[in-house]
Amino acid sequence: MTIGLIGCGKMGSALTLGAIKKGVFESHQVLAYDPVPEAIAALGDGISAAGSLEEAIQESDILLLCVKPYQVSEILAKIPTLVESPEKLLVISIAAGVKIETMERSCNHEARIVRTMPNTPALVGEGAAAFTLGKNATDADADFTAKLLGSIGIVYEVKESLLDTVTGLSGSGPAYVYTFIEALADGALLEGLPRDQALALATQTVLGAARMVANSGEHPSVLRDRVTSPGGTTIAGLAALEEGAFRSSAINAVKAATEKARDLGR
Repeated sequence: MTIGLIGCGKMGSALTLGAIKKGVFESHQVLAYDPVPEAIAALGDGISAAGSLEEAIQESDILLLCVKPYQVSEILAKIPTLVESPEKLLVISIAAGVKIETMERSCNHEARIVRTMPNTPALVGEGAAAFTLGKNATDADADFTAKLLGSIGIVYEVKESLLDTVTGLSGSGPAYVYTFIEALADGALLEGLPRDQALALATQTVLGAARMVANSGEHPSVLRDRVTSPGGTTIAGLAALEEGAFRSSAINAVKAATEKARDLGR
């Protein structure tokens, strides 16, 4: 089995190296193509470089399509003429907003298409991703995709109509959290804590709280109530967040990003 990696940017590299690390496939099975040779070299030893995009397509059993959305259709259009049996080719795309119907039409509905939505914490092995199968994709394709994305975090199979919601939540969500961490640190800075200490404590607070939600299996509201004493500091802080419409702002952020993702896909 040959894995053709098209696009060796940060996300493509994270997916490939994560999968190799977890044993989904081995480095010698990867044939990488990128117009920047240094990007391929950065993947490390054992990974082969394709001499051209066409070679990568022709020689692969599975294509990891890790390119910009505007490049997807042009690449997929090459499949019917380059691949002897296109129905045997699995294409896994991470391109945001490019619908399965568009990708299938680009390759004359011959290849097996899977559309995915990973996020940037995949770069540190803490990703949150989802995927949807095209009409020709098989259960085995779903299993492989789950293992691939699962090598760099958690993964769910969802209906394509919900991939835009995943984009608004997990795809854009890291930026919301970065903003929250920065705001927490700025609040401590305002109260006199040195910036480096404030940022480190804010970061660890968010990391620790997230891990408690993930590991305990309890609803966030239950964990919140355990640290919220009557008349205490935490309820005073929570009241300030409510005055600033924190919860509704977070909800509206996911809603706005989801709607934008839908617009991009039209």
